[in-house]
Amino acid sequence: MEQLTVMVADDDQEIREGIGIYLKNEGFLVVGAADGQEALDLLETTQVHLVIMDIMMPKLDGIHSTFKIREKRNIPIIMLSARSEDSDKIHGLSIGADDYVTKPFHPMELMARVKSQLRRYVTLGDYEQSGHTLEIDGLRLDSESKTVAVDGAEIRMTPTEFNITELLMQHPGRVFSIGEIYERVWREPAYNAENIVAVHIRKIREKIEADPKNPRYVKVVWGIGYKMEK
Repeated sequence: MEQLTVMVADDDQEIREGIGIYLKNEGFLVVGAADGQEALDLLETTQVHLVIMDIMMPKLDGIHSTFKIREKRNIPIIMLSARSEDSDKIHGLSIGADDYVTKPFHPMELMARVKSQLRRYVTLGDYEQSGHTLEIDGLRLDSESKTVAVDGAEIRMTPTEFNITELLMQHPGRVFSIGEIYERVWREPAYNAENIVAVHIRKIREKIEADPKNPRYVKVVWGIGYKMEK
């Protein structure tokens, strides 16, 4: 497998260099950006497989940078912030981030999250399944090309959104609890996962449903979880 490249976008040079040391020790190539605009410029010229994005940066902050990245790319994005409020986490996830880490953090926790996100990104579609294509009533997912389409129109998804959609499509009619979805997709124990999963489900519905408030595909089973309608 090719050596994977991680971008660290943070205006604090010590943080960039500190995270970079741990990433290099784990075998990753590392590029750094001191602000959001520099991160966007680097993405135009450098192949990057994952971005660690601080929220508070000059010129262009992490929220707006993530929004811009999602217009073109579906690479994993882990947001960093000194703020721990749930509303900040939900906002970061709702605009396209795949994970959210609060400062101060343990470097090895961040490395574990980086590796988890990259496993999903590089090996999307590794759940038990037969064939490469899943299709339910006009919703089509191709695990080989990593594409999703609704009635022939391709939909852009983040890696996490793709994995949740794939999991539900592989088991139409089966109800997955929030904890099950989190543990199957994030591959770590579910802890305070309700808001995180709910935000991703909402984003998926906004992308695949003609009327997200009256969903055709992803249904909620109140008090239990979510399922993909047969």
